[in-house]
Amino acid sequence: MDISGLTGVFAYVIYVVLGLIALWGAFCVVMVWFRVGQKRFRNEQAQAEYLEQLDGPLVKADFPGVLAQVEGDQRAMPQLVYLAVANRQLGYAQVRQMVTDRFERDVLADLEYRLNWVYTVIKAAPMVGLLGTVVGMMGAFAKLAAEEIVKPDLLAQDISFALVTTASGLAIAIPLVFCTAAINVRIRRMEDLVAAGLTQFFERFRRALGLAESQGGK
Repeated sequence: MDISGLTGVFAYVIYVVLGLIALWGAFCVVMVWFRVGQKRFRNEQAQAEYLEQLDGPLVKADFPGVLAQVEGDQRAMPQLVYLAVANRQLGYAQVRQMVTDRFERDVLADLEYRLNWVYTVIKAAPMVGLLGTVVGMMGAFAKLAAEEIVKPDLLAQDISFALVTTASGLAIAIPLVFCTAAINVRIRRMEDLVAAGLTQFFERFRRALGLAESQGGK
């Protein structure tokens, strides 16, 4: 049975699938990279300077003033500060646990979800390339079985397809491995920055809650 025609059609399908996988992987990497950039401060000094701006209203237990300063800021630290201050009536311990859980669920889990798509591309691209290799070799063997004398150029076409798809799958996966490593470093740095910032904020927040209670609550 000559299946060379089917393998030729399938070859184009494999190329299209590999192209789509490459585009999706690149898109996910760019999205996660910018997402991390949107959620973190550039460095620890920038975050410390931002938190120092909140000292004024916190020292006075001016919680509406704190909310006014952090409202609308899409970075993780200001959002967590807003969450803590807006729910201050729950008490220090419960607010701190809520903020920690929200950071892990809404920030870290969201980034992990987006990054999982990149991991899927890293796994899928070589597998699709291997499928192309199998199809290409099937086409080559089908030509050998169907004809007594096979022109070398016909066999070379199928073998070339088999090798190109494997190489393409690896060419897609390998750069993404390095990209995910770089993204994970950025995520870990952001996590460390936020942890340090929350420690600094909660020390002042606890004192502000005590001051507010002594003044009759706000």
